[in-house]
Amino acid sequence: MDTKHVKRTQAKRLNADSLASLPVGTYGDPAQECLEIRVRKKAVGFSRTWLMRFKFRTKESRITLGRFPETSLATARRMVQELREKATQGIDPRKARPRRNSLQSAGISPESGIGEKHDPHSIEGLCSTFMTRHVRPSRKRPEYAQRILNASALKHWKGRDARTITPAEVLEVLDAIVDSGSPVMANRTAALLGQLFKYGIHRRIVADTPVKLLYRPGGKEKSRERTLTDTELNALLSLQPPERWERFHHAINLLLLTGLRRSEMALGSWKEIDFPNALWVIPGERTKPGKAHAVPLSDWVIEELRALKREAEGSPWLFPSEEDHKKPADPKLLTRNMARAQSRFQKQHSIGGFTLHDLRRTCRTGLSKLKVQPHVAERVLGHAQEKIAGTYDLHDYLEEKREALEKWAEHLKKISRSA
Repeated sequence: MDTKHVKRTQAKRLNADSLASLPVGTYGDPAQECLEIRVRKKAVGFSRTWLMRFKFRTKESRITLGRFPETSLATARRMVQELREKATQGIDPRKARPRRNSLQSAGISPESGIGEKHDPHSIEGLCSTFMTRHVRPSRKRPEYAQRILNASALKHWKGRDARTITPAEVLEVLDAIVDSGSPVMANRTAALLGQLFKYGIHRRIVADTPVKLLYRPGGKEKSRERTLTDTELNALLSLQPPERWERFHHAINLLLLTGLRRSEMALGSWKEIDFPNALWVIPGERTKPGKAHAVPLSDWVIEELRALKREAEGSPWLFPSEEDHKKPADPKLLTRNMARAQSRFQKQHSIGGFTLHDLRRTCRTGLSKLKVQPHVAERVLGHAQEKIAGTYDLHDYLEEKREALEKWAEHLKKISRSA
């Protein structure tokens, strides 16, 4: 907006009565420098809009503060005082205000430099350097952190100067996540935003963090304790799935027999599997501890894998994408299939609700029932060892793990044969 050619009149005095009677025009507030009110005629009545006129780094601009009487004179004056204070700190007032209905209503056009590389103090700049220098080098799945930032900081504070985000605004974002029915995601978001602003302090992008939480926004998370009973395992292993569910049932059996994590199995490739030696070596970049995980394969697991390989039709992946067999399927598809199958499992087979991760817990619990030593059972699941044990005990326990998994497979066979 070209502010040089806007006709402006200095009001003698502004109060509630005079504001309501001002004719069409733009008027400056004699009691507060930079504050203006613009009166326009509408089809019915008049509109009275508060503006802040200011110069930042030699560029003159106006931003909208609100409308009278919804935004009172006292509120408008306070807003101008706060924004002028931000300007003295080197913060652009246009990027210091909470978003309202749109960027345009805040006086910022979508092309006004949001996320510009030369503006390291913007929320986009902070998120970008946080992801580039901190998250991507240290996390195996940085895309998870990026999704959280996209849905929180970059969605709600787009175009803002990161130094102006307040604790109240952080709580507002987290409360909205809790209210949407995702308390665990609210906790994950709070943790990541805390890391984001701590990194900003480290890099001198912000001076303080607005993440000042005394409690987890989503409350204390309860550890799941669900394991399948022998009766449920009998029903699950005895299923004759329809053709379209066959790959999914192979996946369920593999998770139950091996105790693998969903992504460790779902993103597996055939080159990782040594059929002659009955061994599956999962590379460290796909395991949670970051170390290669050797999984001995029982005869039952070999059968499941050979069936999957026939269905893969030459794909290098155990679970190829339906759109492109040269790529693996998204592991989340297994979770979605599980959600769809719950009703059938419960109504037709009397199997209570369970998740894919509950199969891993069932495997670990089953190993304990079979008297497998805890240190062996933990290695079967690929859990990271305690610092001292992980440092000094470098034995691979391959034979012990093979014996444990074969014992577990034999136990499941007995269950599936029982009436």
